[in-house]
Amino acid sequence: MKSKSINPNLNLFPVAAGVWGMKDVFVNLYMILNPDDNSWVLVDTGLKWSAGKIRRMSELIFGEGARPSAILLTHGHFDHTGSVAALAEEWDIRVYAHHLELPYLMGVSSYPPADTTVGGGLFADLSFLYSRKPIDISKRVAALPADGTVPGLPDWRYLHTPGHTPGHVSLFREKDKVLISGDAVVTTKAESFWFTALQLKKISGPPKYLTSDWLSSAASVEVLAALEPDIIASGHGKPIRGNGMRKSLHNLADHFQKLAVPFHGRYIHQPALSDDSGVVHIPPRNTYDTSAPT
Repeated sequence: MKSKSINPNLNLFPVAAGVWGMKDVFVNLYMILNPDDNSWVLVDTGLKWSAGKIRRMSELIFGEGARPSAILLTHGHFDHTGSVAALAEEWDIRVYAHHLELPYLMGVSSYPPADTTVGGGLFADLSFLYSRKPIDISKRVAALPADGTVPGLPDWRYLHTPGHTPGHVSLFREKDKVLISGDAVVTTKAESFWFTALQLKKISGPPKYLTSDWLSSAASVEVLAALEPDIIASGHGKPIRGNGMRKSLHNLADHFQKLAVPFHGRYIHQPALSDDSGVVHIPPRNTYDTSAPT
């Protein structure tokens, strides 16, 4: 492997031993080393035009022609799967996701509509523009093992952390308590353009505009807080570590309704419902919503 120097032109950042991240415009992706055999796994794939950046990141860290043993998706939203089809084909590798996420990755079901009424900033206001259509990587994707193990990463386990999406997962390495939380918990205010652009740090609940089950989200944050992580690397924002982070995470879990759930929104009283076939019920659009499609 090459030296693990960081290239600022690619917005790379170190997370922990054998873990590197890259900020792709407004969303993060990660590469994780398996020290047993020097293989590695890519976690999420950023935006649809980012395959070249991801390839350059992999070669900077792991050497020319490097390819991962697998791709793992925390969930299937457009900003986490944009380059997955191109990279999986180019690298000829398997993609893994939770089984409840598969309908959105096999061309079967769209996600529930975004909720523009949650407030908080420009990203929320413009969320009706974000794609919720499924992608079809059915020839490449497989369900994660039911026992919580992570293919290619024996030191890690995944936790089902639904709410933001039905099959959302987070990753945890027990030996040094590194948590890759995806969008179950984020480390900035994802609704705000300025928080995201300036990478201002704030332990926050999932991005409000694409979260369709707040009760499940609250339970997922409790699960993550109980891990007592030493560092959180999330789908949006810079990694945060230490005792202050843990206190903020527990505070979020204890006061989730006040700190994370929007004052009004399409899904705060009734979640979107889904099963292994995808979305089966979407609550009606609320009276505040004048822009989002039904």
